Amino acid sequence: MLPPAHECQSQTAVLKRLLRHPAVLRTLAALLARYLGWALATTRWTIVGAEHFAPFAAGAPVIAAFWHEHLPLMPELWNRARAATPGLKLFVLVSRHKDGRFIGDVISRFGLSVAHGSTARAGQQRGGAAGALTLLSALQHGHQVVITPDGPRGPRRIAAAGVAQLAALSGQPVLPCAARAAPCRILPSWDRMILPLPFARGVLVCGAPILVPHDQGAAWLPRIAEALDRVSTEAQSLCR
Repeated sequence: MLPPAHECQSQTAVLKRLLRHPAVLRTLAALLARYLGWALATTRWTIVGAEHFAPFAAGAPVIAAFWHEHLPLMPELWNRARAATPGLKLFVLVSRHKDGRFIGDVISRFGLSVAHGSTARAGQQRGGAAGALTLLSALQHGHQVVITPDGPRGPRRIAAAGVAQLAALSGQPVLPCAARAAPCRILPSWDRMILPLPFARGVLVCGAPILVPHDQGAAWLPRIAEALDRVSTEAQSLCR
């Protein structure tokens, strides 16, 4: 016999509250980070565009940009950079929204420093000013920055202005990045996020760095988006 509808609704509400509890979210973030670390460590990786990646693996400041869907795979690139240059410091921008805080908790376990905010879109102020200033300061001090220009909640593969503005203000290049693994799972999320599976075959793709002139951030945003699409397409084609 099925329970009454009101009991099911009550149980669902309790479950939702439980999943929003900070202690539960911390536990889930730790488990997900451990799983990703295992999956990435057992993947056979190939890097394409190593010549573009090399200066930054050696410690040069950069804005590493990739579409939000690639986020679970990108710790492999950061691990390679830190293996080449121990002590390398990377900063990542994540949303203040609860989903962003959860993602920040996961990726901080891979050694990244989290700046809270979001890349602003035209006509919107989304609390990202403090985060953007943190990233700008990091670049000015010779550190590296990680950005998903379509994050935190889309639209998918539509770049917000922040990545180009940061590049123009800092004078540091944007490194277009992408990753793919096969086999993998494509999640039914807004970004179609790629979840790696253990013992897969993976590819990391780095495009040519893009240096944005100081007063031309808006004009160069489409070029950055095109470069991100290009490396994403290449990663997918190399990992069928």
